[in-house]
Order: sequence, then structure tokens, then C-alpha cells
Amino acid sequence: MTQTSQYPHMLAPLDLGHVTLPNRVLMGSMHTNLEETKDWNRVAEFYAERARGGVALMVTGGMAPNREGGVFAGAAGLFSPEDIANHRIVTDRVHEAGGRIAMQILHAGRYAYSPDCVAPSPIKSPISPFPPKELDEAGIEKQIADIATSAARAREAGYDGVEVMGSEGYFLNQFLVTHTNKREDRWGGSLENRQRLPVEVVRRVREAVGEDFIVIYRISLIDLIPNGQTWDEVVALAKKIEAAGASILNTGIGWHEARIPTIATSVPRRAFAWVTKKLMGEVGIPIITSNRINMPDVAESVLAEGCADMVSMARPFLADPDFVAKAAAGKAETIAPCIACNQACLDHTFQGKISSCLVNPRACHETELRYEPTDAPKKIAVVGAGAAGATVAMVAAKRGHSVTVFEKDTAVGGQLNMAKVIPGKEEFVGFVDWIAAMLDAPGIDLRLGTEATVDALEGFDEVVIATGVTPRDPGIPGQDGPNVVTYVDVLKHGAPVGDRVAVIGAGGIGFDTADFLTHPGGPTPTEELPRWLEEWGVADPEAHRGGLDPAGPQPERSAREITLLQRKPTKPGRGLGKTTGWIHRASLQMKDVKMVPGVNYERIDGEGLHVSTGEGREDPRVIPVDTVVLCAGQESERGLADALEAKGVTAHVIGGAAVAAELDAKRAIDQGARLAAGL
Repeated sequence: MTQTSQYPHMLAPLDLGHVTLPNRVLMGSMHTNLEETKDWNRVAEFYAERARGGVALMVTGGMAPNREGGVFAGAAGLFSPEDIANHRIVTDRVHEAGGRIAMQILHAGRYAYSPDCVAPSPIKSPISPFPPKELDEAGIEKQIADIATSAARAREAGYDGVEVMGSEGYFLNQFLVTHTNKREDRWGGSLENRQRLPVEVVRRVREAVGEDFIVIYRISLIDLIPNGQTWDEVVALAKKIEAAGASILNTGIGWHEARIPTIATSVPRRAFAWVTKKLMGEVGIPIITSNRINMPDVAESVLAEGCADMVSMARPFLADPDFVAKAAAGKAETIAPCIACNQACLDHTFQGKISSCLVNPRACHETELRYEPTDAPKKIAVVGAGAAGATVAMVAAKRGHSVTVFEKDTAVGGQLNMAKVIPGKEEFVGFVDWIAAMLDAPGIDLRLGTEATVDALEGFDEVVIATGVTPRDPGIPGQDGPNVVTYVDVLKHGAPVGDRVAVIGAGGIGFDTADFLTHPGGPTPTEELPRWLEEWGVADPEAHRGGLDPAGPQPERSAREITLLQRKPTKPGRGLGKTTGWIHRASLQMKDVKMVPGVNYERIDGEGLHVSTGEGREDPRVIPVDTVVLCAGQESERGLADALEAKGVTAHVIGGAAVAAELDAKRAIDQGARLAAGL
């Protein structure tokens, strides 16, 4: 197989005039909080590892052009000669690795989490507590000058280009729409006035950096907010941006305040490539498409169909820095897949933590978590081929150890096999397939359908127990009745469930199980884009301003009448992911799932579920249901670990077997990787 036979469009070079990119893959911008650590060797190694993996061009996380434009107080930027020298460490390392890198200039406008934030008009954002100050003429000139200066400094720091952030509802995007721009001077009112700022910014940036430098403009193609741009306005802006000197148009989808998911796992793959395709032919510069493109075949199809000239993938390069090299070598099955879970990347970013990746805990920890070849190979037994155990086996074998994996089930993946049947979590299918591919490797003896015993584990140098969790017993009178099942019965064994259902437990598993039960079976909206667009109320921006359907979301009816309950008096779903929890709550609300907090479970009988409220057990009532599904948490499966301990055998206990905390694959995989790195 020749290098380009499988992905000829993705691996084709792209001529930008002064430079030719080796392929059509951009690593999109991600704010990892790495730059804020001031550990420039660590920052440099993060980008260099991805440069070595073959990506054509990378874009950094957003760098603030000035203090008021930073996403938060203390956000990184090029403010001093010292900053320039530090960034030079990064660009030199990337160039040594054979890569190219552009710096994103991100002015947050009213999204800045700071009392110093500025905007076209003093309208507070729904996602920040700080009302912005309205800029006067001199203030606008300062922002333009600061962005242009930032671009010039990026060139001085050795960057190959800059990306001017004009989408996602940030500063330049805020000037474009009447939703946030109420001005009556030359920066507001008419379309020409509203478009003046981004066009002037690009013109001044090009002037500051010269011709032989990449200038990407990130344009919002579909705002997904009320009073967003019309399609004609987007096209007019694209043409003006091209004339002002941009080299490439990258596309942004939706504002951060939009109530439509755009990058979570429940969003269909390549969900917005059709919007980018509408812009093809309107401008003469290359156009990049983005959002939920996570595997080479997806990227190839997008390019082959003429949806774009280039694809942007961000989080897939957290999951696997060697994405392009593996695709080019015909080894796509070994690419660690981005499952768009947000748990270790965006959730970390918005919590002020260093980003990483659930699938690849080395992401952003390259200098600290190293998989060095061992000089003392050991015989290692791993019990359990779920997330934790599989990670130990993969990393240990990669380092040169001999690994035997005992898995009592007939398939690998453990609890992930329940996640993959949840509507909107179809990406977990690929994740489990990847685990299976990686465990079929030299140095790993995988024994499926084999329950490990204390005797079978004799003779190994190290024993790792990753036996996972079992459902917790909530101790409700009547729970052994014929109308009661557990989430394992439903998700793993396909137990029948009636038309009226009570789901006990409103954690992640309760939400997932409720979501599963709302669907009648067959393909889900995540697998059929037109249905997904209708469900969330996304329309063609050529027909409706901002791409919002005036009829609003049109969800399909739930297959069942579902009540989701929890003992805690707090809002159900409060413990879900920071950036995805709202999606899960909204999905169930759209299906009319009733959410009831603060209940006592009195008993279950033929009438249904009997509950009461409060310490005094007030308001006793029955919820008439056909089936009760128990999702009341998990307990560690420690039987083998305890038996080994009783025999004086020291074992490493990891993942759910160590701490039962929902289906916490992020913690389990990180634990497994760190253990294996040190064995």
C-alpha cells in the first residue's frame, strides 16, 4: 500500500504560496493551561511530540493580546521580551521536530472572566459574572493595535503564523451581530460598520507581519444564537477578510453561550461540514472545516466530498499525537480515538487545571509521564481487561515487560461495554475496538473467558488487580421482586423494561440509563445527522439567521415514561461533567423525563415505587411504574484482592477495584498508565 492510497486527500500537500504544508491536517487551538505553568520545556515538548507525529500545522491555545482581552486574569500572552524568548523555546523545538506552528491571538471581549473586560456594548455575557465596559473610539484603536503588535511579536518569537480568533462569540464576533453590538457609531449599526473591526484587524495584522507569514482567520459560520449572522453576512465577511490579507479561513461553530452542543460526544461526526461546504467557491483562499472529525476516514471523506480544503482536529491530537503518521503508515486501527468526552480536556480547562486526555493521560504531561523501555523485564499478571487493566497491559508491554491478562468476560472493555450502548456514546465502540487491537500485541497474552484465581497468579513478578466494580445494593424492601432490574441487567444483558420506569439514582449511570430507555432502539440521532439537527433546532443559516430553527428543538418522543430519582436534595445531574452536564440534563428534559430529588425509597411492590420526603418521611406516595431500574452507585469488586492479601501476596489494586466512583474511566486509565510507567 502506498503512502497516499488510503487517504489521498488528507495526505495531499497544500500550497500557501510562500510555504507548502505537507498534508491537509491542522491541529486546532486548545487552551490547555500549559503556558500558564511557565514551564516552557513542558510546553515545547507537548507541541514537539505532535510535530513529530506528522501534523501539517498546529495552532496554540489562545494568547491574550492585552490584559483586558485575556480569557481570565493572568492569561498568557506576548507582553514582554521575556515572553518572546520563552515562546522561542517552543517554536525552536517544533521546528527541530520538523513541524510548523501558529499562535492564536484570542481577545475574549465580554467572555473574559475579569472585571476589566471590554466589549462593543455593555451587555453582560450569560457565561461570565462581569459586565463589560463599552469601548470608545480610542479603546477600539488600542485593541486593534494590541492585536497587530501581538502578531508581530509572534513572528519575532519564531511562529510560522497567527490565527486571529473571530468566532465562538469572542471579541471580534461580538461586533458582528446586533445581539451584542448596539453601537450607533462607525463600529455598529449597518452591516459594513459591524464588519469593520475584524476586517481592520486582519488588514493591520497582515501589515505587521509581512507577506511571507501565515494569517488564519477563524470565522463563525453559524452562530447558533438569536440575532446571529445571516449566511449572506458570513459570505460578505469572508470575502472582506480574504481581501484584507488572510491566508486561510478556519471555521468556528456556535458561540460558547449557544444552547446547542457542538463538540460533545453526542454530536454526530462531521456534524457541521455541510456548513463549510456552502462557503467553498465563495473565496479563493483555503477553507478549513472543524468539529467532531476524529478519525482519518472521516477527514478523508470530508475532503473528498469538497466540504473543505483542510480539516482541523484538536482533541484527537490529545488522544494520539501520532495520528497523521499512523494514518500514513496504514495503521489507523492503532490510533487512540478521541471519544469527545470532554472529561480531561475541556472540563479541566474550565476548572483551571492542566488539560489532558481520558484516552491518553500523557497528553500535556509528556515530560513527567514517560514510557521508557525497561532494563529489567518482568512477568506481570493483570486481572481485568477494562479501562484500567488494559492500560497497564498496553503500557507495560510497550516498555518491554511480559504481560498476561486474565479477563473473566469473553470480551475486553469492562464497564466501557455498557457505555458504548448509550445513545450519544457511540464513540465508545471505537474505543473498545482500539483496546482490543492494542491488546493483540507482542508481549501480551490475553486470556478471555478466564477467571483468575490465587493459584493462577503464582509465579508472576507483579500482580495488578483491575477487577472493576459491582452495582451497590441500595437495600430497598421489595427490590428482589420481578419488576426490579439493575443497570447491568439492562445495558449489558438486555433485560426487558416496561413502558413506565423509575430509575433509582441520578448520577452519571442513572442519566445514561434513562437516556438509553428513552430511545426505542435502532440508529440514534447521533448516527443520523438530519434527526440530530432537528432535535436541537439547528437550521440552514441560509434560511434562518444564526442557523436557529424558529420552531426550536423538535425532539423525538421518548419510548417510555421515565422518572429519575435520587436521595440527595440537590439538583439531579449536579455531579455530571462541567462542560457536558447541561447537555445530558437538556436531553432528558426534552424527552419529558421527570427528575425528582430528595426522596426516601420506602419499598417496591406490584403498585410501583413507594417514596416519601424528608427526615420525617412526609408525603408518602406511590410512583406507578412497570419497572424499577437500580442505578444506586457501585462498590469495588475486591474479592480476589482480599484473597491475595490473606495469602500474603502484595498486589497493585487500581481503577474501580480500588475506588468505586461511577464509571470513572479517566481516573482508572491515568492510574493504570502511571503504575505501568513505574513497574
